[in-house]
Amino acid sequence: MNNRLTTSWGAPVGDNQNSQTAGQRGPTLIQDVHLLEKLAHFNRERVPERVVHAKGAGAHGYFEVTNSEIAKYTKASFLSEAGKRTPLFVRFSTVAGELGSADTVRDPRGFAVKFYTDEGNYDLVGNNTPVFFIRDAIKFPDFIHTQKRDPQTHLKNPTAVWDFWSLSPESLHQVTILMSDRGIPATFRHMHGFGSHTFKWVNDQGEAVWVKYHFKTDQGIKNLDVELAAKLAGENPDYHTEDLFHAIEAGDYPAWTLYVQIMPAADADTYKWDPFDVTKVWSQKDYPLIEVGKMVLNRNPENYFAEVEQATFSPGTFVPGIEASPDKMLQGRLFAYADAHRYRVGVNHNALPINAPKCPVHNYQRDGQMRFDGNGGKSVYYEPNSFGGPKEVPEANVTPLAITGQAGTHNYSQDDHYTQAGDLYRLMSEEERTRLVANIVGAMKPVQSEEIKLRQISHFYKADPEYGTRVAKGLGLAVPQEA
Repeated sequence: MNNRLTTSWGAPVGDNQNSQTAGQRGPTLIQDVHLLEKLAHFNRERVPERVVHAKGAGAHGYFEVTNSEIAKYTKASFLSEAGKRTPLFVRFSTVAGELGSADTVRDPRGFAVKFYTDEGNYDLVGNNTPVFFIRDAIKFPDFIHTQKRDPQTHLKNPTAVWDFWSLSPESLHQVTILMSDRGIPATFRHMHGFGSHTFKWVNDQGEAVWVKYHFKTDQGIKNLDVELAAKLAGENPDYHTEDLFHAIEAGDYPAWTLYVQIMPAADADTYKWDPFDVTKVWSQKDYPLIEVGKMVLNRNPENYFAEVEQATFSPGTFVPGIEASPDKMLQGRLFAYADAHRYRVGVNHNALPINAPKCPVHNYQRDGQMRFDGNGGKSVYYEPNSFGGPKEVPEANVTPLAITGQAGTHNYSQDDHYTQAGDLYRLMSEEERTRLVANIVGAMKPVQSEEIKLRQISHFYKADPEYGTRVAKGLGLAVPQEA
């Protein structure tokens, strides 16, 4: 067989859909060298701009806690009491476009927050959507390849986009959001932000809960009409960047209220959806939003390159009281994001002013390119040692996570990719549905394969028969009959 999938060293790949985990709920195993190679190679495909989220804007601000009850869920110091303020930096971005691309394209928006806490930096790296297209990091390089340019034509390739989506039905929920009115926010100020993944909060008693983050814009949700967005893309491709800068410069400081959903740890085994599947949401009826605090952006960068371009964010930049979950996409990002920064900005990227913690840093990391500080001076450079060097902090260790099952490649336990997408469709007004279908039809018309179109239509149909029927009619294709 001449077309078998192999690693770069020629070994056959047995499973390219699921990463290796310790049991069905992970965590992901570092022994999965195929996963590590894919992610490491993917991070090095472009020089020097970001592979994803290349086009963006940023601003400084602060976060203020408004709910003193949050401390019972997490020992994170910056959330310890109402009124406590923490400085932060936020970067908004598109996902697929290059550095010179337009702000007003139909694309998810990155929503990355760096909290400079008194216990170190905490990065919350999410999007303006509560879900994502895929749920295992092993598929991420392939997904992003479909969003980039064709290697022969150097043009965007709708056939590749819809081929991948139609073969990855878990993407349907996010595709429905992307093709809806929310797919083109009016400005960065008029969109929500989400941590998207599930995270673990741990209090000072060692008690753990699962948590999801929701930043609700205080400016209200506003989206762009498709024709206006296209007009702006040609006339002012930096429209969102300009809007954010001038709003802050004029003293019209954008703000978001942070809420969380909290799930008791034991519920993860019984909830109707796998709580670690990033393609799914938790019902707010089951886990209501709890207010945490207010984020305000009140200062523009002085230098774009130094502060926005060199800003680095990683979902693995945790502080005590906040930990990872077995979410497979999150597990992959814990490695991939930090590795991307080590490649793009340098191994000492966290020492740059925009990324440097506001609290003291003590470790045994030395040397490397662009080591522009004292490099640890003459202090002891290994651990353990007998010379008073920095010591471990046992109380900052992560809490245990019970593991069951066999090491191997595992799919998620649930494969219902249609109910939540259908529920979202049925929540829309008739006008919203009409625009959604028109956006999908317009995006799918250039696809060169009728088989791909019909396969994707079948997913829409399974979410809601009306949904699939309207898309099929818009494309002039037969309506699928399967339920």
